[in-house]
Amino acid sequence: MVAETAKLSAIFNFQSLISVILLLICTCAYIRAFAPRIIDRNKEGLLGVFWKCARIGERLSPWVSISCFCMAFVVLFL
Repeated sequence: MVAETAKLSAIFNFQSLISVILLLICTCAYIRAFAPRIIDRNKEGLLGVFWKCARIGERLSPWVSISCFCMAFVVLFL
């Protein structure tokens, strides 16, 4: 029998899920730095997730950057 590896989506693979969340936080914080009106006009509802990610990226930026470096190391070398 041939062993087939299952391709998991980012929802079911923890490492991919963390990568997607970190990318979302960094992207939202970057967009808010250049065009705050795009992110700030949607503070509630489904699009409020992007505002919350931008706030996390701004307030916890040292921790987010450390997490990005750690994730980059894991993805590249492990």
